[in-house]
Amino acid sequence: MTLKKQLFLFFTISMVLSACAQEQRSFVVQKYTKTEGKKDFLVTIHTSMGDMKAILYDETPLHRDNFLKLIKEGSYDSTIWHRVIKDFMIQGGGVDMKPNAPKKIETIPAEFDARLFHVKGALAAARTNNPAKASSWCQFYIVQGKTWTKDELTIDQKKLNAGIGQLLQNDQFIALREELVALQEKRDYDGINKLVTSKASLIESELGISVRKEVSDDRINTYTTIGGTPHLDDAYTVFGQLVEGYEVIDKIASTQCVRDKPVEDLYLTIEVEEVSKKKLSKQFGINYVNQ
Repeated sequence: MTLKKQLFLFFTISMVLSACAQEQRSFVVQKYTKTEGKKDFLVTIHTSMGDMKAILYDETPLHRDNFLKLIKEGSYDSTIWHRVIKDFMIQGGGVDMKPNAPKKIETIPAEFDARLFHVKGALAAARTNNPAKASSWCQFYIVQGKTWTKDELTIDQKKLNAGIGQLLQNDQFIALREELVALQEKRDYDGINKLVTSKASLIESELGISVRKEVSDDRINTYTTIGGTPHLDDAYTVFGQLVEGYEVIDKIASTQCVRDKPVEDLYLTIEVEEVSKKKLSKQFGINYVNQ
């Protein structure tokens, strides 16, 4: 194998692993609260493909209050799902994309909590790249994601990429190189990901390194059964969770798109109501835990 081809293969593998290192069961929401109030907010997102209902987390008060303010002002009415990526997420809330929208350069400080992560149905704040990981003042997304294996969750992709790169330079592993080249020529990127991931233990034993990372049992159990987008954790603020309408996520995520934008505009409106916690617990199985 020429050095140029070997480097191209390694680059391809790195790109695939970065992209892939991303069910239909609903998520049992455990909501921690610091108040003794008897009511909670229930958000309903209306779309042409059905309604989705969500609760908002008290652990993210800045995002919660901002979201409620925009809903009550009607700011989200007649906005669209402007970015849709199957097995990843659906993004909307582009108040800042409306004609004659105010040119705001506002952000919301990140609010991370280890108990809140990107399980399917998570409601999270979109953002542009910035070192503080501050959120957009209006745009949000809802996670679709996919299920993951334990290895995919606990292997550090950067370390794995570096390790496979070193391994491929050793002529002892010519057969592995050729297998990866064959998969790359077929554009079987999922196959590349699975093959390289399966070599994690080999990389560790040959190079004397660890390619693992710590992931909580809660996240492992959730992502291997319900699914989500774990690579977004601790980088984007999760401020709510769907309690109904998971099938609507799948419908929207399956719509025809060009450059991640639906061919036909999919409009949304949002409303909010206060509902007794007792009713929400009974209807949606929400477990309220006072702190």
